Formats: sequence, C-alpha cells, structure tokens
Amino acid sequence: MSVNIDTRVVSPGDNRYVEEAWQLKEKIRQSEDVLKQRRGFFTDAYRRSTVYCYLTDGEGGEQIVGFAAVRRDGYILFLAVNPDFRGEGFGQRLVARVAKNHATVTCHARSTNQNALDFYRHLGFSVERRIDNYYEDGGDAFYLRLGEEESITKRLSDFMRG
Repeated sequence: MSVNIDTRVVSPGDNRYVEEAWQLKEKIRQSEDVLKQRRGFFTDAYRRSTVYCYLTDGEGGEQIVGFAAVRRDGYILFLAVNPDFRGEGFGQRLVARVAKNHATVTCHARSTNQNALDFYRHLGFSVERRIDNYYEDGGDAFYLRLGEEESITKRLSDFMRG
C-alpha cells in the first residue's frame, strides 16, 4: 500500500495542527507512559515553536504522521511519530530538518525512556548531563546534544543518500 505524505512547516503563533499534535502526543502517552505534559503547557509551547509536520490523508481528513516542535535555538520541545509509522525514518527526517536549520540541536529525554534515548544516540546525540526531578511528575531527564558540526553534516548527507 502506497501512502502519500505531505510536509508542512507551522510558524510560531500559528495554531494549525495543534489539536492533531495533541491527540498524537496523548495516544503515545497512554500507550508508552511518556510525553506527559499538560495541555496548557503543550499548546503554549507548540504555539511559540516552529513545528515541522508530516501528514497523510486519514479517515477524517489529514492525519499527523509525526511532528517536531522546535524553539529558535534548535531545542526540540516535542518530537513524536505515530506508532503506525515508526521504523520508516520519519523521526530521523524530522531531526534532519531541525539540524539543517539550526547550528545546534538539543533536547531532553526522560531517563526511563529507553526508546527515545536509543533513537537519539543512533542519530549522534550525546548526553550532556542528567537532571533530577526535571519533569512535573518528578521524573529525571537527560539533556542531549547532537554531535559536532562535521558529524551533523555527515549524518545528514548519509541519511539523505540512504
């Protein structure tokens, strides 16, 4: 089955796809016990970010495949890929878009979220530090940074060729 995927970039201050992104985040939270942010925090952060989205036509219209909400400094506030589309490179492509537009790419990952930590390490992120009680629920986090500039360029080139 072939699926058409569209890309969109939502500028800061734009609410497009905020509800779809929230629903995807909640779906992941319920099944994986991660992405536990409250709605107000999420929607405020989304609206202040540049959001890179992958979309496809679903049963009720456009369906969000994945998104990355990014601050001006290259910090990834949220990165989510629909579980039905994982393993197809959407997460890597989202990070590649962020790296293409920012000299530095950073994020936090819950210290217990092994899937996220493995994903980020695979892309070349390294742990800068651990932060105890980072999350509202008392959970700990790792602050991650994408490798040196040469590594970013090489990884993007390798990814785009592969």
